[in-house]
Formats: sequence, C-alpha cells, structure tokens
Amino acid sequence: DAEDAVPPESRRRALVQRVRAFVRTHLHEPDLSPGAVAAAHHISVSYLHRLFEGEEETVAAWIRRQRLERARRDLADPALAATPVHVIAARCGFPRAADFSRAFRGAYGLPPRDFRHGAVTAGGGL
Repeated sequence: DAEDAVPPESRRRALVQRVRAFVRTHLHEPDLSPGAVAAAHHISVSYLHRLFEGEEETVAAWIRRQRLERARRDLADPALAATPVHVIAARCGFPRAADFSRAFRGAYGLPPRDFRHGAVTAGGGL
C-alpha cells in the first residue's frame, strides 16, 4: 500500500496543510469551528487537536487569527474603502459586529474603523 510507505510524520504534515487550506477557503462561514473542520476531514476533533499540538496555536486560535488577518488586510485595502466594516467582518466569519470589533481591538490595539482610517491616511501601508 502506497500510503504505508509514507512516514507518519509526512502524513501528519500533509493533513495539517490540507486542514489549513480548508480553513482559509471557508473563513467566511461563521460556523467554521474545530468540529466542522474535523468532520470535513473525516477525523475526530480530538485527533484534530492532536495534529495541532506541535503547532504554535490551537486550531480555534489559528482560525480566529486567520479571520482577523483577512479582515485587517481588507480594511487596509483602498479598493474596499466603501465597504462597511460590518460587511468585511461578516465576510471574514464574524456575523456580529460587536464581537468583531472586540476581537480586532484585542488583536491590533484599536477599533477596526480607526485602523481603517489610519490605513487610508497612510495609503494602505499599515
């Protein structure tokens, strides 16, 4: 069997990369969670968490950081300056504007609107 010829660590790294790609593709879905990710890959949630034990963050923390980074990028994009903050938040998987604002402030030290204003003022360079 060809799969048996691949070392276990290589299979684990390949699965982690597939999980990461899946998450990036589905960030806009508010119900994206470790449970949803595990189900999509036909593995248990506990196995998913074990896969991420060697990583810098838990699965949930990594999903959250990816969402916030995508929102930050979109808020700094001059082409999206007319898009309301709550719409960008929803596109990044934050259906409630207050939750998004709180998470964004916690991650970047200022509210999304202030970040956007600074990014526009700086020419998108924040």
